[in-house]
Amino acid sequence: MFNQLSKREKEIALMVKKGFTSSEIAEKLFISLLTVNTHRRNLIQKLGFKNVAQLSAFLSNVKNH
Repeated sequence: MFNQLSKREKEIALMVKKGFTSSEIAEKLFISLLTVNTHRRNLIQKLGFKNVAQLSAFLSNVKNH
């Protein structure tokens, strides 16, 4: 499942896993908050989840790539 994500989506997913907020991710990656939220929404959709809670549960079981 994780392999179908883009490099940027994986990067954001791992930052979410580490507990970074969308604002913190945007600041660290020099991208807009809207871009981060779009990537988060795409992660949920691509992985077939319904919400952020499901995404977080999945990410807690993913090893860092």
